[in-house]
Amino acid sequence: MKIPVTVEPGTSKAVKTGEWRELFYPEIDHEICISCGQCAMICPEGICFKTNQKNSKGVFFYERDLEYCKGCWLCAEICPVNAITMKQEKK
Repeated sequence: MKIPVTVEPGTSKAVKTGEWRELFYPEIDHEICISCGQCAMICPEGICFKTNQKNSKGVFFYERDLEYCKGCWLCAEICPVNAITMKQEKK
């Protein structure tokens, strides 16, 4: 049985989150980030990406694009060093 969906997974580049994200957004501590890439692999919308910037330890860190983030918490849950915390939106 095929379940009908309104949009295909990973299509948020066509649909900005804008003001309707969940009540939380991810905040990345670049000094803790070990550049493992797990956040980028698990993000259903592909908003986590590796930068060309390094932290004080010389590690390239990851950043996020909040224009498309849905606030699903998956990145924070999978981060092995707890570099990603969810912050509450101030609306």
